Amino acid sequence: MALTYSRFRTRYGALVSLGLPIVVGQIGNVVLGFADTLMVGHHSMQELAAASFVNTMFTLVVLFATGFSYGLTPVVGGLFGRGETGRIGGAVKNSLAANMALSAVLVAVCVVFCLNIHRFGQPEELLPLMRPYLWVNIASLPFLCCFNTFKQFFDGITDTKTPMFVIISGNLLNIFGNWVLIYGELGAPELGLFGAGLSTAFSRVVMAVACVLLFFRYRRYRGFSAGYAAGRVSRGEVRRLAGLGFPVALQMGMETAAFSLSAIFVGWLGTTALAAHQVTITVSQLLYMVNSGMAAAVAVRVSYFAGQKDWASVRDTTACGLRLVLSIALALAVPVFLVRNVVSLWFTDSLEVCALVSVTVYPLIAYQIGDAVQYTFANALRGIECVRPMIWIAFFSYFVVSLPLGWLLGIHLGYGLVGVWSAFPVCLTTAGLLYFWCFRRRLREFLK
Repeated sequence: MALTYSRFRTRYGALVSLGLPIVVGQIGNVVLGFADTLMVGHHSMQELAAASFVNTMFTLVVLFATGFSYGLTPVVGGLFGRGETGRIGGAVKNSLAANMALSAVLVAVCVVFCLNIHRFGQPEELLPLMRPYLWVNIASLPFLCCFNTFKQFFDGITDTKTPMFVIISGNLLNIFGNWVLIYGELGAPELGLFGAGLSTAFSRVVMAVACVLLFFRYRRYRGFSAGYAAGRVSRGEVRRLAGLGFPVALQMGMETAAFSLSAIFVGWLGTTALAAHQVTITVSQLLYMVNSGMAAAVAVRVSYFAGQKDWASVRDTTACGLRLVLSIALALAVPVFLVRNVVSLWFTDSLEVCALVSVTVYPLIAYQIGDAVQYTFANALRGIECVRPMIWIAFFSYFVVSLPLGWLLGIHLGYGLVGVWSAFPVCLTTAGLLYFWCFRRRLREFLK
């Protein structure tokens, strides 16, 4: 019994204490997504449909940027595990330089996309709503990349509570801004969907500034900020961080592409399908944020033990993380199933959207096991800095399997939105099994 309790404290307890603040912060993002969709949906269904396409496509960019910043986590975690805290500030400085360069590239790509959004076959009446909303989101990208950098620093030193409070505060500010700008409260103009975009952009600016001030002004991080000031931007170090972050960004980007590019197929099905897709995506984000938040704790703990070359603890931590994430994923699927017939009514009064969402929830529930497996082992691979194989696994799973299968089931065979979503259980399970195989093979090499 003592051994069992000790293992629970050192493995499961550590993962929960690290992962819970990440989960809470990410649930804050889900609440924000719910609030955005709720407020925009009750303003007009056309704005809800426009937000569906823009958010689905822009999420691809956001998650690519977030994945790129993840390259800092194993570096900071490894240095922290070895007690080399003096070098962490320099790593943050190089990571910030890499992330700001990435933000410039992403802004350019998004500008080209925005100028050509009319070429993607979306309903013509939605384009005047889509463009201004997308422009203001593009303007906030550099601040998002700045925030991502400092969040990975905080996570890497196992201080996951600080970014949690920053995220929650930023989300509360965003919800308040939505209320004021969407509906024109407190004397503000009624801006609808564009107001939601302005509020989101402002909250990203505030969160980035808050992280910078905490890092440089708070006494607890004085040693790290001193290392930042003394450090130099090195081409080799930037290249190393980019080499760790870019494969993760591609992996997350391709995973998101399975959802984001599927929105193009959904747009071919009409405004009702786009609105139902947005509602289902918003619900799925709850499962995504909780599961990925707990899995992110696996990367932090694994990088800590990898820095000490304690490969047995790496293996044990990953196994415990898988059990935790699987348990959470299955538990969350139950309430989603129970509210499947009414959840869309929180966002829109349309009975057509309600009927479509109630059946689209089934493939959403079906992919939870495969999703939990792929989250856990993707983060474990990130923790041991084995990220390059993730590129070909993600490409195969999300481009070779998911997108063609979604088109086949949803468009060619005529199963509509449910057909498009039915591709996701297949591709996510495929990715999870391949990540597991790759992790086990690499760990065997370390244990020899």
